[in-house]
Amino acid sequence: MEGTGSRSGNPSSVVADWSLVFWTLCAVILPVLITLWCSFQRSRRQVLIRDIFRKSKHDWHYTDLFGQPSYCCVCAQHILQGAFCNCCGLRVSEGCLKKADQRFLCKEIMMRSNGGAQSSMPHHWIRGNVPLCSCCMICKQQCGTQPKLCDYRCVWCQCTVHDECMMDCLKTEECTFGEFRDLIIPPYYLSTINQMRKDKRSNYENVVPYCRKHWMPIIILANTRSGNNMGETLLGEFKILLNPVQVFDLSNITPAKALQLCTLLPCNAVRVLVCGGDGTVGWVLDAIDEMKIKGQERYIPQVAILPLGTGNDLSNTLGWGAGYAGEVPVEQILRNVMEADGIKLDRWKVQVTNKGYYNLRKPKVFTMNNYFSIGPDALMALNFHSHREKTPSLFSSRIINKAVYFFYGTKDCLVQECKDLNKKVELELDGERIELPSLEGIIVLNIGYWGGGCRLWEGMGDEPYPLARHDDGLLEVVGVHGSFHCAQIQVKLANPVRLGQAHTVRLILKSSKMPMQVDGEPWAQGPCTVTITHKTHALMLYHSGEQTDDEASSVSEQDHVREQTDEDV
Repeated sequence: MEGTGSRSGNPSSVVADWSLVFWTLCAVILPVLITLWCSFQRSRRQVLIRDIFRKSKHDWHYTDLFGQPSYCCVCAQHILQGAFCNCCGLRVSEGCLKKADQRFLCKEIMMRSNGGAQSSMPHHWIRGNVPLCSCCMICKQQCGTQPKLCDYRCVWCQCTVHDECMMDCLKTEECTFGEFRDLIIPPYYLSTINQMRKDKRSNYENVVPYCRKHWMPIIILANTRSGNNMGETLLGEFKILLNPVQVFDLSNITPAKALQLCTLLPCNAVRVLVCGGDGTVGWVLDAIDEMKIKGQERYIPQVAILPLGTGNDLSNTLGWGAGYAGEVPVEQILRNVMEADGIKLDRWKVQVTNKGYYNLRKPKVFTMNNYFSIGPDALMALNFHSHREKTPSLFSSRIINKAVYFFYGTKDCLVQECKDLNKKVELELDGERIELPSLEGIIVLNIGYWGGGCRLWEGMGDEPYPLARHDDGLLEVVGVHGSFHCAQIQVKLANPVRLGQAHTVRLILKSSKMPMQVDGEPWAQGPCTVTITHKTHALMLYHSGEQTDDEASSVSEQDHVREQTDEDV
């Protein structure tokens, strides 16, 4: 007993116990305090950075890892993370951001007026971080080879020059705007136009480079939410090469407002590059139709497409490819737009009138560029859109989107929700009633491609048929026996049921509710009358680049059919 009491009352034992408690608390509380302090400092830095971003004339963006070796433009130190300007290309560490924002000017979209009209401007040089494989404009040797902040790049003409080759004359030399001078809207042009508008003068033809022979200014309209979410990256790359005023993010501004820039540019010379899916292209073409209504027909631009969506059938038809994933440099895309040929695209009015004795609702009216359908493919699109609205975060990849389409197509092969369609609808082509065989779907085509790259009207290509065009005022109408039949057509193992070509299509849904779609926008429709008539033409750009094997075989088959027809005649 005495031994026990002495141990419990031993001062050294009590001190050891309290020491253990103290260090245990330190081991628990100290990391928590350090974490809270670091979190506070990080949030404070983020608030300061956001404040600089908000007030700055630079288009700053923060990155955790630069895609190539980078050096701070202020302290010249190698940096892995920091801020970069999407317009002029400056790169800076987090600590030097405020100094860089005050020290360096960004690209000026409009020059400051000096009291008179200007027709030229000097180079705007930025030191360091020049593009890989760039050559000096003086000695023609490679730039940016040393592992430090070195050499200069002009933010307008993209010319590069070594530190040792930089001369005083280059700092004041007139900038030619480089390879894409015919696409760029110079800052001095906009300042002159702005002054003329203040003076209420409209003779823009006398303004340089308005009178330049081959000037075809371009406007970039990018949908950052399309398909594989590449729009954000493309916006930055186009701002580097062009005047930032030419580049628009359609998540921040509507096409109708963006296209008003055309009214300050040469008549019938502007080209628009739409970066997005077929839905985005339709949105832009609707805005162009509004320009016609406002009496701005002479400012109507020609439209090219950079396909970022899932299907991209219109883009494929016009030679711009089935999808873009960054495999082609932005510079080559601009060259393709410069070289593209102008063509016309038929646009169609789709009017859906509900049936019923007491139907007081106005008919639903759509504009069709690609196709209209009723049946299994519309059902797949309806299920896809319903799923995407519930969980939009899952649909950030073109591959995932197509996998979901495949899943719903396989499901419809087993369920066959659209069977006996021929008993539920009546079809008229140019006023003539068409007797329908046993079908599950009817598709009305304006363009050559359908369903993400399938040439539906041609099918296997083993039968003579009138050629399908997107500018002849004719629609191609085909039927399908189901989802499995659609899959067979896509791999060229079957032909569609060709029902004919017509200038006007009328479809009557007599009973039940069926899925319908116009250009990938689906809905469930009850008894109604669908009437498709020609609406207008759109001015598009056709890229006659490299043909795919599918396109080449289709063209050769069509030529073979024409030769056989000529021999028979």
